[in-house]
Amino acid sequence: MNSHALSALEAFDDTNDDINTLMHKFIVFRLGREEYALEALYVSEIVGMQFITIVPNVEEYIQGVINLRGKIIPVLDVRLRFGLPSAEYNDRTCIIICHHESYGTTGLIVDAVVEVVDINPDHITDPPKTIKGNQSRFLQGMAKHGELVRMIVNIQNMLSAD
Repeated sequence: MNSHALSALEAFDDTNDDINTLMHKFIVFRLGREEYALEALYVSEIVGMQFITIVPNVEEYIQGVINLRGKIIPVLDVRLRFGLPSAEYNDRTCIIICHHESYGTTGLIVDAVVEVVDINPDHITDPPKTIKGNQSRFLQGMAKHGELVRMIVNIQNMLSAD
């Protein structure tokens, strides 16, 4: 794991939190200038970039699979999934390993993991109705966090086929 991913997770140890506590924790990641939040309930770990084996004849956003401690995990580039331009991977690029009961374990390639935050459910609102296009289906809500607004990712829609 790269040092940036490790430092972002120092405060996050799901072995010591019960499910009620995790419900208010979010992993914040960056794509370009924008910050997104993913419910920590779905995140099992964050790892540095791995060797990715390319799988033929899959959607462009699916980069392939990785072998993580003997388990084969599909990985997708969140930038491409959101319809954003691709970017070169660097030392801050990492893979968020998530698990969803309907889709199994998947790796999400992001530009950087920023931090782990608590977000009060009262501070989460629906995305504005003015947001149109394919990317809006990947948003579950908007969270007011201090002076920032963070977009909450709808993991189910992001992992489902178009």
